[in-house]
Amino acid sequence: MRVLIQLRPSPDVVAAVADPDVTATTADVADGLPGVVLDPSFTPVAVPRPVPAAADGDPLSLNQSLTFSLAAGDASVMVRGEISDDELSTRVTLLPTLRNDVVGVFADPVIESNLTCGGDAPVGDWHDVERLLHVAELHAEGLDGSGVALAVLDTGINAAHVARHLGRDLLLDKERSWNPDGVTGRPGEFEVDHGTMCAFDTLIAAPRATLIDIPVLLSRRPGGSALDGLLSDAVAAFAHLRTVLEAQPAETRSLVVSNSWGSFSPRWDFPVGHPGNYSDNPAHPFNLIVASLEQAGADVLFAAGNCGRDCRDGRCAYPNRPIAGANSHPGVLSIGGVDTGGQRVGYSSQGPGRLTLRKPDICSYTHFSGSKAFGAGEPDSGTSAACPVAAGLVAAIRTRWPVSALSPAQLRTLLRRTADDRSDIGFDYDYGYGVTDTPGVLASLRRRAMRVA
Repeated sequence: MRVLIQLRPSPDVVAAVADPDVTATTADVADGLPGVVLDPSFTPVAVPRPVPAAADGDPLSLNQSLTFSLAAGDASVMVRGEISDDELSTRVTLLPTLRNDVVGVFADPVIESNLTCGGDAPVGDWHDVERLLHVAELHAEGLDGSGVALAVLDTGINAAHVARHLGRDLLLDKERSWNPDGVTGRPGEFEVDHGTMCAFDTLIAAPRATLIDIPVLLSRRPGGSALDGLLSDAVAAFAHLRTVLEAQPAETRSLVVSNSWGSFSPRWDFPVGHPGNYSDNPAHPFNLIVASLEQAGADVLFAAGNCGRDCRDGRCAYPNRPIAGANSHPGVLSIGGVDTGGQRVGYSSQGPGRLTLRKPDICSYTHFSGSKAFGAGEPDSGTSAACPVAAGLVAAIRTRWPVSALSPAQLRTLLRRTADDRSDIGFDYDYGYGVTDTPGVLASLRRRAMRVA
């Protein structure tokens, strides 16, 4: 089984790993671990230490106010390796006793894109989505994504394809884009695939946003495909994005992160309750690093997944509560899907979530004709499309509402509060708080601007 090993080496080593100008290696961190085949191709990642705001707070709970420290005396370091299935339970138990620098051993599950099931025709096209998102009204108020960094973590972007089908040029920041170790290819020049669809869909509401291309789903495992990767590479990607965010001026800081992928099966995970589990464990390094990026000022969105009861993706193997791990994180927006008629698509995963019960947060639009990434007659579908559509709306808002004026938590609250409620109780596990409502968002922002003035 492929695993993540969290270590606490000397402060000098931690400082080197945390320094974006230094490239540390696995050998710098660990000179070998008994029973573990370490992966030398993986660049170690610094994992910040969560610090509760309250003196009696629980550092392992994400449902509270936290800060995150990357100080050499606080942070830990994560490396990647593999343990034989025959020795897995023994080694996981023994490692912390054999090496006092081992903090824990965690699952490194396969992550896969959220494609849809079935062959239903598109419902409307991307111009209908423009209309439903009130894009003209957004742009009339100067909210078009200008100056906003929008990271698409997926299979890579084909910028020429996006520009051709969008009918306009796009902005792509090659310097801030990033590839996992072992992934070749240049930003914006990857094969037309799932990531190209996601990039197109972000630009419906935010055509002037600056895309950051992160092909995290192109990392490989034995027997893997072009549409799955490893969670460890997502950890490294989020660590990179933290350096991107912190390099921005504090007064204009903004970063939107769109993730149309997740873990479909407990097969690649430790059991629920095991300290190395990912799906239900807020202490897993990826769940911690997601929280630290949000706390630093990023808006993080995840697709809710395509394990809905009416049209379940064939890969879905959770017997219940399929919104797992970071897709159910309290610090992210978990996005369900509706068609352009406003109806929940049958494959959109229902809550409750595993890390946070009230998931999905909101729904956005999917199953429309748009990018043509999969062919002329194929829709942009799944919560894979709904997530970047919502990410584009967030990026549009950030044009004039940076983190200094509206924190990620405040923006999540605004989107939930203004959503078009589809239930009688204000929240339900089908639609979350409802479908994104741009006029309601704009009205709320105008009121907020008047209070600030």
